[in-house]
Amino acid sequence: MLNVVGLVVILLCVFGSFLMSGGSMGVILHALPHEMLAIGGAALGAFVLGNPMTTLKKAWAGVVRVFKGNRWTEADFRDLLALLYTLLATFRKGGANAIEPHLDAPAESSIFSRYPGLLKDHELIEFICDYLRMMTVNFEDPHQLAEAMEGDMERHHHEELAPQHAIQMMADGLPAIGIVAAVLGVIKTMGSIDQPTEVLGAMIGGALVGTFLGVLLAYCLVGPIAQKLQQIIDADFKPYLIVKTAIIGHAQEQPTEVAIELARRMTPSTYAPSFQEMETALEDVKAQLNAAPA
Repeated sequence: MLNVVGLVVILLCVFGSFLMSGGSMGVILHALPHEMLAIGGAALGAFVLGNPMTTLKKAWAGVVRVFKGNRWTEADFRDLLALLYTLLATFRKGGANAIEPHLDAPAESSIFSRYPGLLKDHELIEFICDYLRMMTVNFEDPHQLAEAMEGDMERHHHEELAPQHAIQMMADGLPAIGIVAAVLGVIKTMGSIDQPTEVLGAMIGGALVGTFLGVLLAYCLVGPIAQKLQQIIDADFKPYLIVKTAIIGHAQEQPTEVAIELARRMTPSTYAPSFQEMETALEDVKAQLNAAPA
């Protein structure tokens, strides 16, 4: 909704100021179809030419993500901390035999199934399961574990940013493509140099619409979309930092409550549950763990 509001404000202010100053929309509307064909077609063609199919698909999905907004909410972060507490406490209480069935089939696990919203994030669940599974085979050196997790996280973040970089490159190129369209308009105008002044003026005005559209699209639409997508990708990266903090804390033989508290402090401040809220959220989890057979 906020994205739509921003777009409406841009259009109203830009074209409203043009009309208030005495400008005529007729010239812009007349030039708009062929200028947009030149600019949009060239930008789209360059985008396809410069990126693999996987990036193209992710870029489209990224634009959809921008208009959907952030997926993670305060409840999601609280559920993630509760899930990590349950897994680590189960691991500490029952060892590898107790945790492995949950890691092998998360969708069928009685632990993971309590958090269906988290189960939808397959990459994050796989990340959690992979490193807990590694710990079950005595890969528990905190330093080696941290290095391995950081490498995976860096790779994942780099892959997620690829479509954002592609969209940003499109934004960076749009002003120049607008100039290309404007130059074509000038060439057309020069071919009609024998026409009356009012005709030439309209043709030159139409040519300048190309420059105007290129700059407008770059800095008021495509550029902001790329920036918003980066913010969303960075926000979606935070859960991996939380998982890493909790698992490394467990590997360092910290009490589970301490590991989860350290992970809670990695939660973005906007969504972070308070210490008391986290204690309340874990009460049922602790009761179920205490009731479970050793």
